[in-house]
Amino acid sequence: MIDISTLTIFSARKKLDSKEFSVVELVKTYLDEINRKNKDINAYLEIYNDVLEQAKMADQAITRGEIFPMTGIPIAVKDNILIEGKTATSGSKILKGFVAPYDATVIKKLKSQHAVFLGRANMDEFAMGSSTENSAFGVTKNPLDPTRVAGGSSGGSVASVAMGGALASLGSDTGGSVREPTSFCGLVGLKPTYGGVSRYGLMALGSSLDVIGPVTKTVTDSEILWDAIKGQDKMDSTTYSEDVYPKNKNSKNKSLTIGVPYHILEKGLRGDVRKNFDESIEKLKKLGYKIKDIKLPNIGYSLAVYYIIMPAEASSNLARFDGVKYGLHIDGNDLLSDYLKTRGMGFGEEVRRRILIGTYVLSTGYYEAYYNKAIHLRQTISNDFQKAFTEVNAIALPTTTGPAFKIGEKASDPLALYLEDVFTVPANIVGVPAISIPSGSVNDGGVDLPLGIQFMAPHNCEELLFEIGKKFLGE
Repeated sequence: MIDISTLTIFSARKKLDSKEFSVVELVKTYLDEINRKNKDINAYLEIYNDVLEQAKMADQAITRGEIFPMTGIPIAVKDNILIEGKTATSGSKILKGFVAPYDATVIKKLKSQHAVFLGRANMDEFAMGSSTENSAFGVTKNPLDPTRVAGGSSGGSVASVAMGGALASLGSDTGGSVREPTSFCGLVGLKPTYGGVSRYGLMALGSSLDVIGPVTKTVTDSEILWDAIKGQDKMDSTTYSEDVYPKNKNSKNKSLTIGVPYHILEKGLRGDVRKNFDESIEKLKKLGYKIKDIKLPNIGYSLAVYYIIMPAEASSNLARFDGVKYGLHIDGNDLLSDYLKTRGMGFGEEVRRRILIGTYVLSTGYYEAYYNKAIHLRQTISNDFQKAFTEVNAIALPTTTGPAFKIGEKASDPLALYLEDVFTVPANIVGVPAISIPSGSVNDGGVDLPLGIQFMAPHNCEELLFEIGKKFLGE
């Protein structure tokens, strides 16, 4: 009997290599768990029909000695990451029937290591949302309390791991879409440096913000999966060689300073969440870290900047979904009405809302007033972070303003949902890496719910985040 509740990528690697169990046996255990729980949780939209075939190939690779860190590891993949020959809908009706014609680069890398792809995970439509309530295929529930959201937009990717339906998963993070749901579900979520992981084969939301990131149980596992998918890619011009940026190597045993911008914690943070964060800071002090109160003068504008730049980029990126090239097509009286009917019926309410906002801020007469100012302010915020990182090694913030909220609680208030991203969007705007790790729990409605603490580091300093995270969690 395989105990998947305590299994990690790191421990599974040892057990698979020592033949304690086979990949086929491991995968069957996960498939049984999925069959038992997914109907209620709705983490997966589809389980692939070749999973056992993939597992047999991984076992054969192990027998041949072709063993890599991710060989035989069963993972879930967000529905906006392409796998050749597999359906990919990005959680939207407008991509009904679309089959990916090629592999995303991250998938190619994992295939080369003989990882096992279990299925595609539910998500907010085109990654627009903080709760997975915007999926065209139903909300994903939080496995810890099914009356609550799993978070978004990578809710399915996170819930698949939290419910024991995958050992790890891939999500995408545009404004916190990996970190927020992992905080809600008590897992570890990494948003890598922008350009550190190829976006080739990821359906674009905001091209200057999107990053593919791992969802795992531990920081050690996060590092293993990140190491497998990172690197320069000729198919993505925003990726870079690993030697472009300096790394924070050999930082162990040095006294590191963690900055805390206390000035932005005064509003919108529940008292018990603030208490948990303060206790986490005290824990960091006991672990030997220096804590410094820092100022990020313009970080308060991050959410406003994000919700101008992201819809603007989304409105451009989603123009390709017109009912002509692929996916849903609805006949109208002429070509224009084909477009209008297909997009009107194929896109959900939130997607239509953001396309309208994005088109508006890019239009003549408003470009200078909104989009151009947001671009300039983005650089100002980035400059603030660069200055802060000359004084501290990393920056700590709560991941979210509170624990997972009830399904439907904020569905009628888009602004309330947008505010869920207040602590996570700065890392995407600036492009720095950030990691969310479990920091404890709070009681809400008689249920103990997890919280997360988030650490941000300078560009390409993921290793520093792993070091801090492992020390914090005692790995």
